[in-house]
Amino acid sequence: MMMSRFFNSSSQMRWSHRLVLVVFFTAIISGSWLTWEIDTIDRPGASAADKAMEDLSRIDYPSQRNMRWHPRFIRPHETLESLYGKDWILIARFNRVDRRHVYPGMTIKEPDNMDDIRSYDPLPKEYPPANGYRKYILLDLNEQWIGAYEKGKLRFSMPAATGKPGTETPVGIYRVDARHQTHTSSLYKINGEEGDQYPMDYALRFHIDEKNIGFWIHARDLPGRPASHGCVGLFDEEMQERAFGVPQRPVLMDSKKLYEWAVPDSEYGDDFGDYQDIDNGPTFEVRGTLPVYR
Repeated sequence: MMMSRFFNSSSQMRWSHRLVLVVFFTAIISGSWLTWEIDTIDRPGASAADKAMEDLSRIDYPSQRNMRWHPRFIRPHETLESLYGKDWILIARFNRVDRRHVYPGMTIKEPDNMDDIRSYDPLPKEYPPANGYRKYILLDLNEQWIGAYEKGKLRFSMPAATGKPGTETPVGIYRVDARHQTHTSSLYKINGEEGDQYPMDYALRFHIDEKNIGFWIHARDLPGRPASHGCVGLFDEEMQERAFGVPQRPVLMDSKKLYEWAVPDSEYGDDFGDYQDIDNGPTFEVRGTLPVYR
């Protein structure tokens, strides 16, 4: 009887040991499989559908076709400053995007070598059609870039956000005929119907269409792609800080730079911020077509 009990207990121990071993090895195999699954899951990246057009690497600018760059997906807590330090301005200009529009989930273009974009400028250094003009402004829609010329030579240039498909900035040759340093939109507000009128600081009017709608070059958000209703937007972080609270320390002020060059007080009298008609303002040319979003 004792031998029978011993045999039964020994047999039960052996089965329990087997059960433990099975569970143990199953856990190892399962754990390895789980680890393998986790390791092989794709890293976060841009949506293939990209309905919000947040992948700026898909915008085809002619000047960047022969440059070496790669897509950079923005992760949580990453900013242009945290990624690129003092070189964040180079990246912002290269992508035609402001700091407020760089956020987790979007993708930007990052050069393989930062030195390649230190002198990046997609506009020609000399533009013969502007030779006979003291001041001439050229906007290239393909490049989303605007330049200030003096007697055909490029003085400075900057990225822009022009009219989006359906509300394109009209192509043609115009003349700046009004300035308004504190201009605001008569059609659009910051936060829907309850918000303030959208600020359009340092505004230069260049066209009035058949519907009596004015087209201006002015301060605007730059989301990295054509986005306006026909006007031409330039960097103005002071306007953004005032309207949206960011960035806390404004740096980029392209709209002010172009405004003060195009219609300086020394030529057109003291500017107190009010609307003012301008006689014999700079010639403004809009050329090309919108860049392709691939």
